[in-house]
Amino acid sequence: MFFGGSRLFRTLHMKRTKATTSRAAKKKPKKEESSSSCEETELERTSSPERKSTSPGYKNVDQFIGYMQDQRLASAADVHDFAFRKNRVRLLSAENDVKESCKGGVVYWMSRDARVQDNWAFLYAQRTALKLELPLSVVFCLVPKFLNATLRHYKFMLGGLQEVEQECRKLNIAFHLLLGPAVERLPELVAAQDMGAVVCDFAPLRLPRQWVTDVTKALPKNVPLLQVDAHNVVPVWVTSEKQEYAARTIRNKINSKLPEFLTEFPPLIKHPHGKASKVKAVNWAAAQQQLTCDMSVDEVEWAKPGYKAACRQLYEFCTHRLRDFNEKRNNPLADAVSGLSPWLHFGQISAQRCILEVKRYAGKYKASVEGFCEETIVRRELADNFCYYNENYDSLKGLSDWAYQSLEAHRKDKRSPCYTLDELEQSCTYDDLWNSAQLQLVNEGKMHGFLRMYWAKKILEWTETPEQALEYSILLNDKYSLDGRDPNGYVGCMWSVGGIHDNAWKERAIFGKIRYMNYQGCKRKFDVNAFVMRYGGKAYKKDDN
Repeated sequence: MFFGGSRLFRTLHMKRTKATTSRAAKKKPKKEESSSSCEETELERTSSPERKSTSPGYKNVDQFIGYMQDQRLASAADVHDFAFRKNRVRLLSAENDVKESCKGGVVYWMSRDARVQDNWAFLYAQRTALKLELPLSVVFCLVPKFLNATLRHYKFMLGGLQEVEQECRKLNIAFHLLLGPAVERLPELVAAQDMGAVVCDFAPLRLPRQWVTDVTKALPKNVPLLQVDAHNVVPVWVTSEKQEYAARTIRNKINSKLPEFLTEFPPLIKHPHGKASKVKAVNWAAAQQQLTCDMSVDEVEWAKPGYKAACRQLYEFCTHRLRDFNEKRNNPLADAVSGLSPWLHFGQISAQRCILEVKRYAGKYKASVEGFCEETIVRRELADNFCYYNENYDSLKGLSDWAYQSLEAHRKDKRSPCYTLDELEQSCTYDDLWNSAQLQLVNEGKMHGFLRMYWAKKILEWTETPEQALEYSILLNDKYSLDGRDPNGYVGCMWSVGGIHDNAWKERAIFGKIRYMNYQGCKRKFDVNAFVMRYGGKAYKKDDN
């Protein structure tokens, strides 16, 4: 449910049901909240970091982290003094006011965005708590099994959450890890600790949205629930009110709103109310023992979890790889991409922060910066738009009519060879390039974006039906890739198998009018033999499997 107009505006002036002394009265006047516009001086100061410097002076990752904190502090002393955009927030409950005697204060229900700094949902929760002089807490509800997530994903997620707990403790913010479904555990905690308001982040997928719906109904009636899109630069519900057809239809809608939303973040500060030290530390080993997920896929070496590791990845991209991004990003052998997708998926770093830091290099690497922003803003937020407005984001039912009809017309075309899921998973096809890409996915938890398109399209060519192709590509991606179960992943598979966000192409067997990719096309893009040598894929005859 979305309450607009004055009702939504009130959420930025959330008050207790009885008058209390306002924190704002004790301080100098703060900046006025902003909705659909902001003053030019604010735009110049926050939305164009490249104007400040095209060569930031940091020499190592520690200086880089310190530099980002300096940018936050230059933006505002804290979120209470920051011009918070009210349309980042929407009210989900009927209740809008915080009750007078709520000893537990405000709680941020963390889910998709598992970080402390550069988190609009966390910042809004602190803003509310500061305004009403209340304690601030964070809750994460850990379910023992989630879709096709494996031990690889859980270890990465839990590693990042351990860092969140440590940072929260330093900032006098209580951190609670609750084992079990949010609909059961969160309302229970809210009632037991007399919490007065809940703030949650946003995810467009069906299951997380159902969690939010269930919690909205289960919370005490006098406790408001508010949602903040902390994952996208422009909130999904602000960008568009409908499913967009392609990047070309959403690009201007997003870019026209960047002056308002692509701003610097204020800092999340040490909270002055409450005593977080009273909260017992989380037993992370015991939490991991509660998991019932697939334990056969373990962690990878190259990607360490958490905000600090994400900052290192961003620092190395900005200082070493960004210069080559524009020309070499489609070459799987070139070290030219950001590699940030695992940390972005788990919310351990903000996409908006990545964009702000990359844009500081626009004077040196203009084309690369523009290309990165296109991928990280437009394409990424197009994926969220698709999953939010199309409930069949992982089904052929979600395809455009032309694509569905084209695949249907070629449903009975002969597939030769036709592989089983086990043969695909074990990299046992006749295609050594495809097998090498699958081995990289299994062993490293990642696959280069160009090859991921080729990989999924070959699955369409080699399976009995388009439904099976989509099912297998999603399953394998979700099982092994660190950024699995993400809107980008679903849209990538739907683009490859079903032409989502693409145009109709020359009709051919099996594919119909879906874009085709082949081995020879890959050879024109990069050194296929070198890639195969790196990952060791072999070509198998069907009878050799």
